[in-house]
Amino acid sequence: MKEFRVLDRVEDFRDLKDLSEEELKLLAQDIREYIIDVTSKNGGHIGPSLGVVELTIALLRAFNPEVDRIIWDIGHQAYSYKILTGRKEQFKTLRQYGGISGFLKIKESPYDHFGAGHSSTSISAALGMRVAKDLLKKEGYTIAVIGDGAMTAGQAFEGLNHAGWLDPSKFIVILNDNQMSISPNVGAIYTYFNKIITNEVYQRSRQKLKDVLKKVFGESGAKFARKLEEYAKGLFTPGVIFEELGFTYVGTIDGHSITDLEQTLNNVKKMRGPILVHVITQKGKGYKPAEENPTPFHGISPFDKITGVPIKKSVEKPSWSKAFGEALVELAEKDEKIVAITPAMREGSGLTEFSERFPDRFFDVGIAEQHAATFAAALSKEGMKPVASFYSTFLQRAYDQVVHDIAIQGLPVVLAIDRAGIVGEDGPTHHGVFDISFLRSVPDIVISAPKDWQELRDLLYTAVNSGKIFAIRYPRGTVTGDKKEGFSEIKIGSWEKISEGRDIAILAVGKYVQRAVQVKELLKKYGYNVTVINARFIRPMDIEILDETLRTHKYIITMEDGSLNGGFGSAVGEYILDNSYTNALLRFGIPDRFIGHGKIELLERDLGLLPEQMAEKIKEFISQENYKVVG
Repeated sequence: MKEFRVLDRVEDFRDLKDLSEEELKLLAQDIREYIIDVTSKNGGHIGPSLGVVELTIALLRAFNPEVDRIIWDIGHQAYSYKILTGRKEQFKTLRQYGGISGFLKIKESPYDHFGAGHSSTSISAALGMRVAKDLLKKEGYTIAVIGDGAMTAGQAFEGLNHAGWLDPSKFIVILNDNQMSISPNVGAIYTYFNKIITNEVYQRSRQKLKDVLKKVFGESGAKFARKLEEYAKGLFTPGVIFEELGFTYVGTIDGHSITDLEQTLNNVKKMRGPILVHVITQKGKGYKPAEENPTPFHGISPFDKITGVPIKKSVEKPSWSKAFGEALVELAEKDEKIVAITPAMREGSGLTEFSERFPDRFFDVGIAEQHAATFAAALSKEGMKPVASFYSTFLQRAYDQVVHDIAIQGLPVVLAIDRAGIVGEDGPTHHGVFDISFLRSVPDIVISAPKDWQELRDLLYTAVNSGKIFAIRYPRGTVTGDKKEGFSEIKIGSWEKISEGRDIAILAVGKYVQRAVQVKELLKKYGYNVTVINARFIRPMDIEILDETLRTHKYIITMEDGSLNGGFGSAVGEYILDNSYTNALLRFGIPDRFIGHGKIELLERDLGLLPEQMAEKIKEFISQENYKVVG
């Protein structure tokens, strides 16, 4: 670690009490430099964490995390907190295989009081801890730190509503308002937070008052004007909504003044009932590229520290997300009924061009996955063709709406499931490994996975014209294969034979089709002639090809980038049992445990999912089966 002026003398939060005001400012600069240095090499959520450095220092001076519970929403903001709670040296391993997590994790540190990789859970968690402390007569405060973007999710308001009803003391919610979540914030709540402050009349009056006071009273008048402004904001801005919910509203506070923050927090500790402290911060504070371009710096791959430009390997093909977005634009040009919905993931889901080309048909609903699904269902009911794009891990939050509002009512909605499978450094909260399992039990749904670029396009074309509930799952990373001009319809439920062999058949899903071909070539060296089938429809399965394969091949191998529990391999196994087949079945996929963080190749190696590993396992499997027959 490079030498720092103050950070080198700080082992953890206990050392903060001994620092002067000037030293605290230098410490904030040191922490920012350290975060920038590490994330430039490892990637990560740099923008949110740079914005809360002073807030973190103030929290750890005002509260004791050994008895107080500081709950960070999502964990994107928690890099400073990790550094100051005994993980300064470990921070260099951020998001790396075997290193510390990019999110909060209970098992990682006793100071990570609640783990979270999805937004808007902090208020509920902090309230639960507050109630438990009261029932057990334990000391300490509970503090939830939540961003303004996360406040667009229903669970945040469920927690606020319950807290207002219970009226607990020593319960504090800090609203970290940086006016920017992942994509620019949307919605009435966000507009309400900012409309008074940005009102032209308010701004003109504010400046006139400052000018007059400064002219008459000099610098002391200017300081008084600032204090008066803070008081006015507290009367006329977002405080009203929180006061109505039963909170005492305090704000707005400069989130980059450690002194003001600490003083406010210490004062708040003496107040009764639930308190909401409204803090204004700047996302990416202290690093110009992140300040000027907050969206890409929310979560970024390794980058050049000087320029802020991501360091990427030269690739000629787009990501799966971008390929999806481009295809949807092409289809929307010819079909005015196509609309796109995303829960605050416009850029990540490849929908930026669509939003610009068809603003009236693009809907970013904020961090509100449940609403996104029901909203899509209603659009469908009125004759539109909704395409709702979710990261696989976030679709979990809308499962009830998929069942209740879409499937039971038989409303055609396309679910574009991005980041399916292992996603890498973000770890278990973001791996998209459960979607096959939880969707496969839903009646009448179509679940598909493209093997390559053109098949993604063709499946999307088929989906929007199918009149069915149609899920298309695709992985993180660069597309495989090439695209052609135009689109072709694929018969729903049809599989594709990639190669014809005997005895051994590999039924592969999505990205694992290419891997199955690699395994086939490896097994060929040992004298095995393998059939490879692109099982592009997970539901419904191609029963004609499946029956034929089961009759002509003794060994059936399934490959998928999803959970083995209830996944595609399970579906094949169920069919074998239900129809009295006696084939030997070997399944490759994600085992019954949560997978850690690290580069995808390293995680797949640990899971035995690299081509060489699978080829060896298949050889061993066949040997064991033959031994059983002989024995």
